[in-house]
Amino acid sequence: MHENRETFPAPEPKFDTGRTVKAISHKTVVHAGKESDPGIVPMNQPNKVGRRPIAEAGEGRLGAKENSSPSNLSPTQSGKRRSQGLWGVRQAARRNPKTRFTTLLHHLTVPLLRDCFYALKRQAAPGVDGMRWKEYEQQLETRLVDLHRRIHRGAYRAKPSRRVYIPKPDGRLRPLGIAALEDKIVQQAVVVLLNQIYEEDFLGFSYGFRPGRGPHAALDALNVAIERMPVKWVLDADIRGFFDHVDHEWTLKFVQHRVADRRILRLIRKWLRAGASEDGQWSETKVGTPQGAVMTA
Repeated sequence: MHENRETFPAPEPKFDTGRTVKAISHKTVVHAGKESDPGIVPMNQPNKVGRRPIAEAGEGRLGAKENSSPSNLSPTQSGKRRSQGLWGVRQAARRNPKTRFTTLLHHLTVPLLRDCFYALKRQAAPGVDGMRWKEYEQQLETRLVDLHRRIHRGAYRAKPSRRVYIPKPDGRLRPLGIAALEDKIVQQAVVVLLNQIYEEDFLGFSYGFRPGRGPHAALDALNVAIERMPVKWVLDADIRGFFDHVDHEWTLKFVQHRVADRRILRLIRKWLRAGASEDGQWSETKVGTPQGAVMTA
């Protein structure tokens, strides 16, 4: 699946935003600067394998040399890989699964946008803006500062995805949506923010589109589980036309269980409703989301 999508390992935020996190909780949460938590992938110990879900029981094998996609980011001069502010978001999400975060957008900084830009594929096809990675890099700092200002004053506008088709093994065509370069950058930055929350919510046997994980790691865990447990059935299931039928309002309602920052929700809504452009003709998207987008895929 991954060869057909513009999905990348989420870049590790590196810079300190210098601000605390405000969240709706049963008690006030105060965040102090500390070192980042060591690992993203949970390491479950299958003490009672027979009573645990198969894939999760197999996770005990995953170690430092798991099959994960390497990050495209280079370390900062200070050597820090995670901003203290985002560390606070993650700790708050870990402490209380019911916390709703009211202020997240201030963590979206120029350094984070820069990290996300360098995490993109250099040779990726351009979107409707025609902008390529190398061209954008020529005036990178000026462009990122301007993009940052537009985001925070509400002037950022999402562009429609450029629709292309690629052949499927069965002869049919798979529609893909290629986002404009700046949309990819901002989407990747929001993914970094949301990962701080949802990486604390995901179960250990979840492998789809998560940082540091991929199909090879999932197969490795499944293989270990099959070897250790008396497995009689393996079910392979898929949802037909899932991306074409995603309900926008239900998606936003689901996100609101954890995210109460209206500016973040507004960004997600913009991407869902940006529409698609095919042969110069724009079409509205009232339902569904384009496959291939950084955020919505």
